Amino acid sequence: MHGAEPGDVFLADCPARLAVEVIADKWAVVVLWGLNDHARRHSELIELIGGISKKVLTQTLRRLQANGLVTRTDHGGVPPRVEYDLTDLGRTLMGPVRLLTEWAEENGDAVLAAQEAG
Repeated sequence: MHGAEPGDVFLADCPARLAVEVIADKWAVVVLWGLNDHARRHSELIELIGGISKKVLTQTLRRLQANGLVTRTDHGGVPPRVEYDLTDLGRTLMGPVRLLTEWAEENGDAVLAAQEAG
């Protein structure tokens, strides 16, 4: 086993670690998954996700947008119509997110049991 080397994913300034930190946010993966099928409005995401406040959803969408994973399209009009969608980069995450979702579905009960036992 070797120590940390330049570019090691555990170093604070490594791009891979920074990318993981973006999606490690509590709501990021859930929001990305909510956009998997098609573009959605803010209110649609609130209804689809459940348990997330409007403020936290807005913050999460802005962070995902700033990191190139989500686009925001303002269609104008009254009332304003804004939609969020995955970018091509965001779509590259759907395979890993799908695997994580499958793992969570298969192991959720075991995780809950461990929490209750702990």
